[in-house]
Amino acid sequence: MTDTAPQPEPRLTSLSHGGGCGCKIAPGVLERILSDTTVPLVPKELMVGIATADDAAVWRLNDTQALVATTDFFMPIVDDARDFGRIAATNALSDVYAMGGRPILALAIVGMPIKVLSERTIGAILKGGAEVCAAAGIPVAGGHTIDSVEPIYGLVALGLVHPDRVKTNAGARPGDVLVLGKRLGVGILSGALKKGQLPPSGEAELIASVTQLNTPGADLGEMAAVHAMTDVTGFGLGGHGLEMARGSGCDIEISWASVPRLPGVMEAAAEGHLTGASGRNWASYGAGIDLPADLGDLDRGLLTDPQTSGGLLVACAPDAVEAVLSTFRRHGFDHAAPIGRVLAESATPRLRIV
Repeated sequence: MTDTAPQPEPRLTSLSHGGGCGCKIAPGVLERILSDTTVPLVPKELMVGIATADDAAVWRLNDTQALVATTDFFMPIVDDARDFGRIAATNALSDVYAMGGRPILALAIVGMPIKVLSERTIGAILKGGAEVCAAAGIPVAGGHTIDSVEPIYGLVALGLVHPDRVKTNAGARPGDVLVLGKRLGVGILSGALKKGQLPPSGEAELIASVTQLNTPGADLGEMAAVHAMTDVTGFGLGGHGLEMARGSGCDIEISWASVPRLPGVMEAAAEGHLTGASGRNWASYGAGIDLPADLGDLDRGLLTDPQTSGGLLVACAPDAVEAVLSTFRRHGFDHAAPIGRVLAESATPRLRIV
């Protein structure tokens, strides 16, 4: 009788057709899917629902508390199991922070190919997510698991915010300054990593960015001069910037040279690591964006690059910019930077890149 050697586990990223927030359905397709969706019941307690494509739902509990509720999950963006769990949990909690809230608990969403991945690997994914929740000061209080063809992990995240301090993507005002909390390029660098073409230094920068909790959002929510906030994720800076413009009823201008970007991202783009999601994003919403004539395809690819666990995009009064930047830096976000401004009100809001 011959002993059969155990088969090595496949790379996590080899089991998924797309990774991280690059898995999201393209915004144009999503809009068509939801076009016939009706909301027959909108209770007065529902402060934020689906009307403005915001990051989370908000339900008023009483005069001093509102519940922030969101869910986010995706397939592996990296091969390290613990890092995958950390990234997915960080990304899910970001939606609570983007509404100005503070997380209170999470529920795990787990779909795993149990005949392909070992219990040790699956356990490491869950452990990574639990570590991030612990860093945010909350428990993973339960969840749901299924046997899935592709590995899927994420969270239902719940938080609290004062009803008067809820931040949405629809409150930007003419004259506001836009501040971005994290550097762009996650999708491009993730593509290079999946192909084994990202150097260790680039991988370290990537992992550090996507596992950094957007904790400044809770403090920014306390600031009256912060008028709007969202996080930049699967639709890229272009898509989420356009959502803020449309939600606020104002044109928005972004100074492209001012946008922070991860080291080596343009080189990786030039080497062919632009994502398919980037092209789908542009096809979905590019008609709403004005580009300068000299902006090349690589830069456009970065504008539409899907950002897994991306940074907060904040619209604030001009005299509050230093306070906003100070808040970011107090939480360790050294690369936060002003990147644009909110222009006049418009019946057909557009995003302008200059």
